[in-house]
Formats: sequence, C-alpha cells, structure tokens
Amino acid sequence: MSTTRHVPPIQSAEEFFRLRTSDFPDEQLRATHGGAPVEVWFEVIAEHPDMRFWVAHNRTVPDEVLVLLARDPDPRVRWRVADRRSCPPSVMEELCTDPDEGVRERLSFNARTPRSILERLERDRVARIAKQARKRLRALDTS
Repeated sequence: MSTTRHVPPIQSAEEFFRLRTSDFPDEQLRATHGGAPVEVWFEVIAEHPDMRFWVAHNRTVPDEVLVLLARDPDPRVRWRVADRRSCPPSVMEELCTDPDEGVRERLSFNARTPRSILERLERDRVARIAKQARKRLRALDTS
C-alpha cells in the first residue's frame, strides 16, 4: 500500500475484522493505517474482543480509544498501548503503575515517555525496568 495514495476510512467493525484477518498484505496494512470514526473503534472492541490488540496497533486510533484500551484486562493490549509513540501522557501515567511488568518495561523504552514518568519508573521494583528508565533519563540529560 503506497503512503501517497488515499486510504479510504474503515466504515464498520466487520470491515476492520475482514481487513485484519485477510490473506492480502495490502488489506492488513489498511487495517494498520486506515482511519475510522471513533464509533467504529468502539464497535470493534465490543463486537470483536479478540481484535483489541489490533485496534491498539492501528496508527490512527484516537486518544479516547487508547484510554479504554489502557485498562484492558489483556496485558498484551496494554503493552501495545504503552508502545505507541502517540500514547497520551495521561495514559502513560496510568500505565507506569500497571501490574504487568512487561507493560511498564515497554513504557520505559517508549521514546516519547515524559521525564516525570521515567523518574517514577527508575524506582520500579523490577531492576531491568529501573535500569532502562535511568538509561533514558541519562540520554535526556545529554541531549
């Protein structure tokens, strides 16, 4: 899928499901990069709970959907939200105390994680998370 051509919006939960589960790479790519009205994202989450990770993976998902997905019971979904460069700072704030250490660790690697959250993560009880947060803070201090 070329980034220069127009990508039509995804119109329904069924369309997203079909695109995401397609055998055609162009259709899977559209599921990753295609926009949709916020109502469609909530419809996908409600009607296809197994697609929540892929909703979080979509590059155009609005913040209000990320807020919901940051509270998802599946740590893989929360991990994907924590990995998003577009993750809102308020969501990062919530995820920095996530019970799943993989989610907190992913946040420590996110290039857009604010200093205040890295400072909290450098006190994490898991040594590798604290170490990564300290490394990122040092890099911020030298840039």
